[in-house]
Amino acid sequence: MAKITKANSVGEWLDQRLNTTKFNKVMMTEYWIPKDINFLWAMGVLLATTFTILIISGIFLLMYYKPDVNLAFDSVNYTIMQEVAYGWLFRHMHGVAASVVFLIIYIHMFTGIYYGSYKQGREMIWISGMLLFVTFSAEGFSGYMLPWGQMSYWAAMVITNLFGGVPFIGDALVVWIRGDFNVADATLTRFFMLHVFLLPIVIMLLIGFHFYTLRIPHVNNQTSEDIDYDAEAEKYLSGNKKESKVIPFWPIFISKDLAVLGIFLIFYFYLVFFHYNFAMDPVNFDPANNMSTPAHIYPEWYFLWSYEVLRGFFFDVGPLKAFDIGLAAFGFANVIFLLLPWLDRDTKILPAHKRPAFFVWFWILMADLIVLTIWGKLPPTGANAWVGFFAATLFILLFIFLPVVTKIDAKKRGE
Repeated sequence: MAKITKANSVGEWLDQRLNTTKFNKVMMTEYWIPKDINFLWAMGVLLATTFTILIISGIFLLMYYKPDVNLAFDSVNYTIMQEVAYGWLFRHMHGVAASVVFLIIYIHMFTGIYYGSYKQGREMIWISGMLLFVTFSAEGFSGYMLPWGQMSYWAAMVITNLFGGVPFIGDALVVWIRGDFNVADATLTRFFMLHVFLLPIVIMLLIGFHFYTLRIPHVNNQTSEDIDYDAEAEKYLSGNKKESKVIPFWPIFISKDLAVLGIFLIFYFYLVFFHYNFAMDPVNFDPANNMSTPAHIYPEWYFLWSYEVLRGFFFDVGPLKAFDIGLAAFGFANVIFLLLPWLDRDTKILPAHKRPAFFVWFWILMADLIVLTIWGKLPPTGANAWVGFFAATLFILLFIFLPVVTKIDAKKRGE
């Protein structure tokens, strides 16, 4: 047992029992971050803050929401929005944060791809991040269903139908997920449980795991330089701070994060008060009606790219049905990013602008994802259907040829 002496302060009393000084060094004052990083490395703090906003605003909404098909719509659109003091504010905060969190995730994700922050020791950082993306996607989808409006209902109908394509057990799986033969009260209550309890717990655990994975290989930097953290930390601690290539997480790096966070919160609350409508589909202000299908069904903007991949293959190919091809493409699109560390065959960790072939590949991918997102909200008719088909095909081909593209860069460097 550790020797316990009379403490002269609350901090000393806690330190003797919890070793707070050592913990503070490991996690804060001696957790070293490269100097050579920009504001894009602040996305992690923005994500943690936005998730906290979602949790807090969600708790207030939970006090008045009714997970019942006969009460859910009115509990959101009348009770919360019109009868509860500042209920509109918490709904706007929750809705805007649900959209903005995906914007941050995508920036964070593609920053990692651009700078090669998924290779040679950082694979677990990437995998844990992609697991977070999948879990946030499930959280976003389950929350989209809760207002029980027209788009909530029909989006749930379309997405749950996808599981019918699973060989052998597809039909039974759809019924099991819905809890009924149709999207109904049982579906709403189980998605409510997922949204407010199970998925938030999983997200919190994955966030902790993601932060833990960062402690071992450390974060990447703008030049992807392999830094000797022990040697650079010694320089900093000895007073040679100018020449050291690292800074402590607390208080130096976190102050930069907080500056970016301040700018982000201005942007976020501007949307909350003046442009919240972008996060609330007008069709969803009509109560769910299983006898009236909307003219055009689509998910939230952050799912549109993968939704367009799903429906991009709109014609049969021999014995293969269009639905099966689209479902296979959709599965490919949602798994392939997880495999990126092994598809990139370049042995060096370098930013995209130092890898010419990969640089072109990256920006073609960005353009293609933008096209998929835009066309994902348009009716899949006429020329729109063909644009979606070619964009979905290009997306798949980009990842099929990624190993070849990255080998070209390695070969040009003489490796």
